[in-house]
Amino acid sequence: MDTVRASVAPARPGNSAADARRDARAFLDGLLPAVTSETADAVLLAVSELVTNALRHAGGTWSLELTAHPDSIEVAVHDPSPQAPRMRTPDLNGGTGGFGWPLVTRLARTTAVTPGPSGGKTVSALLTR
Repeated sequence: MDTVRASVAPARPGNSAADARRDARAFLDGLLPAVTSETADAVLLAVSELVTNALRHAGGTWSLELTAHPDSIEVAVHDPSPQAPRMRTPDLNGGTGGFGWPLVTRLARTTAVTPGPSGGKTVSALLTR
């Protein structure tokens, strides 16, 4: 299998994590050989969490790029905030979150936060295929 890359959700304010999951699912469904259901679930969860973080903490504008390598899938979310994700104690009662970044770091083989040229960042997660 060759490396396959797609920008599946260009930056558009107001698009939801559900939109990103739908687009990511379409990308995954087009891969040959097909990914396992476990890999698809992990990728969709990482997409959902990273886009939700961009919506909540980075002003709501984001773009998503997925790259399929022979042994992994890379999820990269670009947003305009320079703030890197941070670990925090999950809020079990108040609904303020704290679950997303720890979840992504557990799902991924590696994660990276790369500053963007115009002050934003790209948060990426590499998941085993």
